[in-house]
Amino acid sequence: MSINDGSAVRLTAWVHGAVQGVGFRWWTRARALEIGLVGEARNLPDGRVAIVAEGDHESCERLLGLLRGGGTPGRVDDVVTQWGDARGGWAGFREA
Repeated sequence: MSINDGSAVRLTAWVHGAVQGVGFRWWTRARALEIGLVGEARNLPDGRVAIVAEGDHESCERLLGLLRGGGTPGRVDDVVTQWGDARGGWAGFREA
């Protein structure tokens, strides 16, 4: 599958910076739901936030652009990504 063929994809993004305790997961959830994605945003013990989002490639790219765009709560220093095939099993988008 090509990630640009309209099939569902999975974006996993690890967000580095001052992103815990500032409403970042809530903000991410709201943006993902507006875009029509499913998945979750989860705090990690090392201070990063891990985001798993599934949907069409364009929508996932849109979320990624928002994460990197400077309008987030807190401070994003870097976003590391991994792309793959959607696995399903999500109902909505949650803060974990």
